Amino acid sequence: MAIIVKTREEIAAMREAGRITALALDAARRAARIGITTAELNEIAEEVIRSRGAIPVFLNYPNPSYEDAPYPATITVSINDELVHGIPGKRKLVNGDVVSIDCGCTYRGFVGDSAFTIGVGTLTPEAERLVRVTEEALYRAIAVSRAGNRLGDVSFAIQHHAESNGFDVVREYTGHGVGREMHEAPLIPNWGKPHTGLELRPGLTYAPEPMLMIGGPAVYVKRDKWTVVTRDHSLCAHFEHTIAVTDGEAEILTAL
Repeated sequence: MAIIVKTREEIAAMREAGRITALALDAARRAARIGITTAELNEIAEEVIRSRGAIPVFLNYPNPSYEDAPYPATITVSINDELVHGIPGKRKLVNGDVVSIDCGCTYRGFVGDSAFTIGVGTLTPEAERLVRVTEEALYRAIAVSRAGNRLGDVSFAIQHHAESNGFDVVREYTGHGVGREMHEAPLIPNWGKPHTGLELRPGLTYAPEPMLMIGGPAVYVKRDKWTVVTRDHSLCAHFEHTIAVTDGEAEILTAL
């Protein structure tokens, strides 16, 4: 798959798609409380996206492993030992839940994709630290996403911060390029060697996607054919932003 460098006009379109994605996630974040169902969070995010003339990019997204199971919702809601791709439904959030919400939309032909993890009610100190370190790993990846650096620097920034804080990173799932499609080249693993891989240059757009767990890195997919769970059922967290490499600091396209 070819790596597509975006023009200024294309990045401007991605910026608007990213803003709509950010608004949808912000609405879901503010609504996430004890007693709300994950389906209600999905409805809230979808209303924001459609009211601004965008299209939910997750809805009916093809399953890479099961042709008969396109993704059935606008957001993913993954709770506690669920790492990514949790399907919204009747489940209600309860005190102490670690909740990861991922969302994307297409606007005028371009995609925004972003995710965050929050705690509902009161978290244990260990869960709070997991969420904090995962978010920090994202911003460390963004900080080294500068022209002249390499993709290995981005991946290493995530891995080093996770492991130096006693957490592990998932191996089977990665960040990715973003543009006219939600998943473009290049892949952004959560582990890597510095000074290796593709050289970064202005116009590259991609989504670093730290996925950290308290326990081991092994995961499996539930019978719903989407939800990814830690095999040892340890807590996990997930953050993501779509960014653009520039002549200076990377621009976060999915910021409010």
